Amino acid sequence: MKKLTLVVVVVVFCLMGASAFAQQLDVGFGVSGLSSAAPTTSNGLFFPSDRGGLYPGFSADFMVHHRLGIEGELWWRASQSLYGGYQPYRPVFYAFNAIWAPQITKSIVAEVVGGIGGEDLRFYGIQNYNPLSGYTNYTSSNHFMGDVGGGIRAYIWRSAFLRPEVRLYLINNNVEFSSGRVLRYGMTLGYTFGR
Repeated sequence: MKKLTLVVVVVVFCLMGASAFAQQLDVGFGVSGLSSAAPTTSNGLFFPSDRGGLYPGFSADFMVHHRLGIEGELWWRASQSLYGGYQPYRPVFYAFNAIWAPQITKSIVAEVVGGIGGEDLRFYGIQNYNPLSGYTNYTSSNHFMGDVGGGIRAYIWRSAFLRPEVRLYLINNNVEFSSGRVLRYGMTLGYTFGR
């Protein structure tokens, strides 16, 4: 959790620094699900699917020039799952994106995002020591990823909005699972400052 906290603090610091120049700030909390390829077996080894479960998460974006901006997001599995039927684990996804948000109508804004990030797979029940964060009860397997996606921001009351969204995560070297392509789909409730 300390590593996750550090990532969140760094993102918030970067977003606060950018807010001095931003025309608009959007923040949101949502829930999502994952879809991926079916589990496979190769040479007697079982590779599960990176899908299922409920994923809560946060996102924030700054429009720094008209409808162009930067966006950050963090999503994690709400409960641990069992990898291979015995090892507790939890995936965490984070991304930093460019965002283009053209206004469709007065209360509807489209969003198109693309960028880079990572998948942090946390396998629990293993005592691990890191000189920066101390002892943890998990070990991590980290993978670089690219992501693309979009959403529709529908303002439901003043500056409050609902955003159905979808992201395609292209995870590099995702050897623990059957595929490096993961689709996240969900709904975010958010608020726009400076609209």
